[in-house]
Amino acid sequence: QVDLVESGGGLVQPGGSLRLSCAASGSIREMKTMGWYRQGSEKWREFVASITVDSDTNYRDSVKGRFTISRDDSKNTMYLQMSSLKPEDTAVYYCYAEPESGVVSRYWGLGTQVTVSS
Repeated sequence: QVDLVESGGGLVQPGGSLRLSCAASGSIREMKTMGWYRQGSEKWREFVASITVDSDTNYRDSVKGRFTISRDDSKNTMYLQMSSLKPEDTAVYYCYAEPESGVVSRYWGLGTQVTVSS
């Protein structure tokens, strides 16, 4: 069992920046892929970004060039640096982790709210 805890959300003006963190209760070296989804009001949960154990990254088109995902295995933490934020980025952001093996295919955090508004 791995617990994931997101932090770093908050209220920011359009054009501003935030850095989200996802801290794991155990080693993330066994996580083949980690990433972020988000869910705005009245919307489906949508993929935002992912990073593999080899640090290969993937982003949804609308955040490319603005968001950067990274992981620090020594701190068991993943990050999402968000810049040039837009009101449409407003959502609850959830981190996830997929282990290399085991019964559980994906762990989820409880989410952190990001609100982009003037």
